[in-house]
Amino acid sequence: MALTREEREQFLAEPHVAALSVVADEDGRAPLTLPIWYQYEPGGDVWIMTGPDSRKARLIAAAGRFTLMVDRLEPTIRYVAVEGPVVATEPATREQARELAARYLPAEKVDSYLDMAAKEHGEQVVIRLRPERWVSSDLGSI
Repeated sequence: MALTREEREQFLAEPHVAALSVVADEDGRAPLTLPIWYQYEPGGDVWIMTGPDSRKARLIAAAGRFTLMVDRLEPTIRYVAVEGPVVATEPATREQARELAARYLPAEKVDSYLDMAAKEHGEQVVIRLRPERWVSSDLGSI
């Protein structure tokens, strides 16, 4: 059964690891699909962080849009996929990195993760997606 707007927005606002998918028009390759952390508040834009020179960032810039899909298996089988255009790409701030890390990690792990990420990942950008198309379902507890 499809979710209501409120249900799908609330579900997307929960801290799931998303599958990001973007067209890869290079040498006949399939779309790039990979797991990623994201941030979303109901009614707003979805945002992700990545390196500005990453394959993911280059493909998103070329396509101008991407899809995120989140799911769970318990207590019911539920998923939400959202697709839309990129509405902004901007340099990421330490505050945004902290917000994203705090969404997924225990509070006592955030600072050490941020230190590691700054050293290992280097400069990051925030890419914002405006939700345009939604697909959602709750299949119950099959």
